[in-house]
Amino acid sequence: MAGLADLVGGAIVTTRRRWDRVFLQYFLALGAGFMLAAAFLRMVPESLERISHAYLFVLIGYFFVHVAEHTLTPHFHFGEEIHPEEMLVKPAVGYMALLGLGLHTLFDGVTIASGFLISRPLGFILFVAVLLHKLPEGFTMASVMLAAGRSRRAALLASGILALATVAGVLLMSLLSGYVGQALALSAGVTIYVAASDLIPEVNKEKGWGVALAVFGGVLLYYVAESIMEVVGIAH
Repeated sequence: MAGLADLVGGAIVTTRRRWDRVFLQYFLALGAGFMLAAAFLRMVPESLERISHAYLFVLIGYFFVHVAEHTLTPHFHFGEEIHPEEMLVKPAVGYMALLGLGLHTLFDGVTIASGFLISRPLGFILFVAVLLHKLPEGFTMASVMLAAGRSRRAALLASGILALATVAGVLLMSLLSGYVGQALALSAGVTIYVAASDLIPEVNKEKGWGVALAVFGGVLLYYVAESIMEVVGIAH
């Protein structure tokens, strides 16, 4: 399901010339709030219970995404690519973006699988956290490919590769289930980076209180999800 959200994001770009920027900003804001709440309130505490030096793995995960997204891909941001002239000067940047985001989406799968290996509630929470940024992720990938001069088919294919990388992350954790504590801590670092360093800066570009408050709406959504799981009896 998370992988399919990548495809949906890519399809939005390849089937429409433009998309409502405000809609995307609200989506990013909700995702950022939910992901930060999930990382700090569930992922990091669960990691500390299972391994020593959990914060070291969190830091490694954080800087892993920095290298993958912003060193391999010098011109990167979430959302629709609005600087196609920079992409056309260096068309290979589209493939570099695919590599960077592909490494990131691999950890999306690792995050979801790590959660379910520990408990159903944590798995559901992390699934929602990942799902909320998957649409913008596929949207970003397809947009960058189009801006780099690639065809719509290539753009959609790139989003499909992100979907497969997510599934690959799940399969990887099935082989490395003995390292679930380390994987969860690494995933926490990845989640914090995506939320705080990728999504929040994009949210802050939108003027007005609405989008800014939507970040807190994402935190509230996290508590709603936790409460629902308590009501249906899967909170532990």
